[in-house]
Amino acid sequence: MKVLVVGPGGREHAMITSLLRDPHVSEVHAAPGNAGIAQDVPVHPLNAQDPEAVVALARELAADLVVVGPEAPLVAGVADALREAGIPVFGPSREAARIEGSKAFAKEVMAAANVPTARAVATTDLAEVREAFERFGAPHVVKDDGLAAGKGVVVTEDRDRAEAHARECLDAGGSVLVEEYLDGPEVSLFVLSDGTHVVPLLPAQDFKRVRDGDQGPNTGGMGAYTPLDWLPEGFTQEVVERVARPVVDELRRRGTPFTGVLYCGLAVTAQGVRVIEFNARFGDPETQSVLAMLETPLGSLLLDAAQGRLCEERELEWRPGASVTIVLAAKNYPGAPRTGDPVTGLDDAAAEPGVHVCHAGTVRNEAGEIVSAGGRVLTVVAHGADLREARERGYRGIRRIGLDGSHHRGDIALAAAEDRVGLPPARPAADGAPGSAEQPGQSAAEEQA
Repeated sequence: MKVLVVGPGGREHAMITSLLRDPHVSEVHAAPGNAGIAQDVPVHPLNAQDPEAVVALARELAADLVVVGPEAPLVAGVADALREAGIPVFGPSREAARIEGSKAFAKEVMAAANVPTARAVATTDLAEVREAFERFGAPHVVKDDGLAAGKGVVVTEDRDRAEAHARECLDAGGSVLVEEYLDGPEVSLFVLSDGTHVVPLLPAQDFKRVRDGDQGPNTGGMGAYTPLDWLPEGFTQEVVERVARPVVDELRRRGTPFTGVLYCGLAVTAQGVRVIEFNARFGDPETQSVLAMLETPLGSLLLDAAQGRLCEERELEWRPGASVTIVLAAKNYPGAPRTGDPVTGLDDAAAEPGVHVCHAGTVRNEAGEIVSAGGRVLTVVAHGADLREARERGYRGIRRIGLDGSHHRGDIALAAAEDRVGLPPARPAADGAPGSAEQPGQSAAEEQA
């Protein structure tokens, strides 16, 4: 099987690393890729949001499967164009991808499918924003309704800051969602779907705030780990039954079946599991940790989803132990990152036991050096017998890498490794509690996107 992976980042590099381990995959190509991906597979420069260009490349390569990584090409209709051309594609249609492209649409689908979530108000009116602040109280959660690369959310006790974010979104011509805050830790669960059937992967947890202790502004994600041994028994199956399957069923009922991976962003609250958000693709950096644990051949699994052959009874195989992913970010990220700085020590990092490096924002300069080209430059992915060992290996690896002005969090998976992740005590739902959603909305801990 020949596979084309569309996208430039760490998520795509992680998928390519897994695809290369699949004995059924004979060849992998990437477009546009990055400097690290180019060391592993052939890369093809193109605009990933141009459906015609992606179709032309897939035909030229005679690809048996195209995997679309980022959200923007999905919302641009790349998967639709591939399907119309008769090329198997793992990724939802433009209409189905609205589950991520519009947070208001996601809330509408959740309401129709009776999926538990937070109360929220979707609006283009600043007066309604202020009314929602009064109604839901602090902390205030304000989300840009459209795609925001993981940084369109403000969660704050400061009402002035929340209102300023809402005004910024509205002034740009968009709409916002104001949502009640959900207590409890957050969990990411990827669920593969062929439009009818759903197969969950391992739950993971990511770290959105830029600094240790969940301080500072939101980012696209500064690290992740799996498994989550602190989750209650039966968690994954509960999410499949109460969240993923109802949403997939509702989208199919609407005539827009969802084929791809449904990213369920969840809060484990005192009143049970609540949906924070959906994404229509694998999340970055959780993908790096989850796929590092997957032993089931990835290419065959994605092709089955693309061709409507997923079997819900299929038992996926996972490596024992744990995986931790640490993001190395450029100076000034998540603001305007500095780019063009040489990255050194990559081979030394990869030589550490259980460690590999996924590139995200990297290119080669005219001198042939690998240099930074984005905010999140790369991820160090480490496997170990448990979280403690995976953390130790990951941080040994990232210390080997040199990038002037770079920064990373030092507490990825620390609380879990020290058994300090706590769940809020259960309490019965009250009238108007999360799950009795009114208009489209969301939100829990500070890691929304």
